[in-house]
Parts: sequence; structure tokens; C-alpha cells
Amino acid sequence: MLEKKVEAVSALLKSISHPLRLKILCLLQDGEMTVGDIREQVETTNANVSQHLTILRNQGIVESRKDANFIYNRIADKRVVKLMGTLQALFC
Repeated sequence: MLEKKVEAVSALLKSISHPLRLKILCLLQDGEMTVGDIREQVETTNANVSQHLTILRNQGIVESRKDANFIYNRIADKRVVKLMGTLQALFC
């Protein structure tokens, strides 16, 4: 494996390794969600969810779109969807 690929995979795994970010990604596997929708499911504050989404967005894992007053978040990288499915199958 090339050094750049190793670094990229390492950065991705670091980004998703936090328990709350894993929960967020599990939720987003089924489709788009707003911060409020995610907050209700993970039982934390909007600010906390937003901070974790920013980390995921900065790594290119999550992207968002605005529709009226709502911002919808979704997994941007289909490889992450596949990875989350594999993790669920192995550990859930």
C-alpha cells in the first residue's frame, strides 16, 4: 500500500473512531438527517452534534445541503457506507 493511501485511511479511521461520530454515521446510512433529527437519536446537544459533523465534513466523509431553514447531512463517500455496513455486520 502506498504511503499516501495509508495516511488517508488512517485519517479516515481516526475521524470515525469517536463513539458519537460512529452513531451519527450509523444513522446517516439510511439517508439524510438534520442536526435536530440526529440530536434526538443520540441524545446530546445540537452544538455537540454540529461539532462532530464538522469533523466528519472536514474529512470529506459527510456533506450537507440546505433546503429552506434546514440543513440535511448525508454520507458523502460511498466507501464509508460500505465500511459502516461491514462494521455493523461484524459487531452488531
